This record gives sequence, C-alpha cells and structure tokens, in this order.
Amino acid sequence: MVSSNKFYTLKGYMLLENNAITSSMEDYLEMIYRIHLSGEVVRINTLAENLNVKPSSATKMVNNLKENGLVSSEKYGYIKLTDSGIELGKYLLFRHDTLHSFLCYVNQSENELEQVEKIEHFLNVQTIENINRLLDKMKSSS
Repeated sequence: MVSSNKFYTLKGYMLLENNAITSSMEDYLEMIYRIHLSGEVVRINTLAENLNVKPSSATKMVNNLKENGLVSSEKYGYIKLTDSGIELGKYLLFRHDTLHSFLCYVNQSENELEQVEKIEHFLNVQTIENINRLLDKMKSSS
C-alpha cells in the first residue's frame, strides 16, 4: 500500500503497488480454494461454472495462476493448489468472509455478496484484520 500525501487515480495506485496477482486472479484463486475445501476435485469446467465464465477464460486464468506458482495442472484437467496457493487462498477466503460478515452486520442483511465482490480487492491485510477485530467487538457488545 502506498503511503503518501499525493493523489492518484485508482489505476495510478494500482500501478504503484505493482502486484503480480490481479483482482481477477484473486477471484479465481479464492474459488479454487473454496472448491478445494469442499473436497471436490477442481476442474476447469467446475471453476468456470462457479464463476459464471467461459471455460476458455478459466483456462487462461489458471495458466496465469500456474505461472505465479499458485496452482499446478494435472492430467485430465485437475487443478491443484501449491502451498503458496493454499496460503493465499486461505487469506482471500478470510478476507471475503470478514467483509461479508461485516457488511451483513452493518446493513442488517443476509447477503452482501455483490458489494463484497466489488470492494474486497482494495483493502490491505491490516484493514481486513482491523475490520475483523471491530466486528468481533461489535458482536460481543450486542
């Protein structure tokens, strides 16, 4: 995260961060991790179905994740998480769940999925951890 008093456009801040993994790659990795946790074998078609994308798009993104050492591809289209992929996937799911719980609590709703998907990529680890702590305090005091 850039700490400066200079203003940039959203794209400007993103360029300054110079992340190897994009928001889209995070979405795919999070879904692969979700499927992995369910005990199912992760395949391109399953991934594409769960993310409502074409299998060709899923294939391209899996190749990007593979280049970043986050997944490996097996024969017959199986996708397996590497240790790095598991670690990052676990965080991405934690981030998602924390924001979803927080927004549902604040908005007194059952489902804030769309809002979470739109904002989760823009918050850093410290902010997510602080939101999680705040949510715990809010829930314990109510």
